[in-house]
Amino acid sequence: MARDGIPFVLIPLLLALFLAAAGWSMGLPVLFIAAAFFFFIALFMAYFFRDPEREITREAGAIVSPADGKVTRVQLLAPEQSDSPTLISIFLSPFDVHINRAPIAGVVKNVAYTKGKFLMATKEESSLLNEQNSLTIEGEQITIACKQIAGILARRIVCWKKDGDTLARGERFGLIKFSSRTDIILPANVEVKVKAGMRVQGGATIIGKVRP
Repeated sequence: MARDGIPFVLIPLLLALFLAAAGWSMGLPVLFIAAAFFFFIALFMAYFFRDPEREITREAGAIVSPADGKVTRVQLLAPEQSDSPTLISIFLSPFDVHINRAPIAGVVKNVAYTKGKFLMATKEESSLLNEQNSLTIEGEQITIACKQIAGILARRIVCWKKDGDTLARGERFGLIKFSSRTDIILPANVEVKVKAGMRVQGGATIIGKVRP
């Protein structure tokens, strides 16, 4: 489980134990119902903040997904240009793993946090208007930009890396608390391997390959 989720599990769990003990000592069944509710919340939080291990590919030139979820958009940012970068948007529901992973190995060149709104993460304008954190990662072959974007339920973006840090491909660099979206911008020399509607896993699904 991600360490940032520990308080979200412990607080409702302790409340559940307290209410159960109070219900037992006072003989009040209603407190057992309340205890069950908080116990369910603790279980959901443990599930939400799960952090499964992933087998990261060693394939040369492979770019892995930065997040779990559903690909909602794959589009050229400048379709009139032959060297247009490609934007891939991944929507994370409350039932997806919310850990973000590095798509490539490289050095973090810039981390930029921007305050904003909390529109539905599936809306196109959320990539411009919503609260977000952008990482620029420079690898041996390409430089990519990866955005953590808050959604209508998300109220906290967490990034564990800073400018100058080195990332391995598939390494965890942060998370977004509750439903959200992750965007990645790939340069023109990348062959995109996903399309809208596909499900992807952070660190495991190859979303693109650098053209030789």
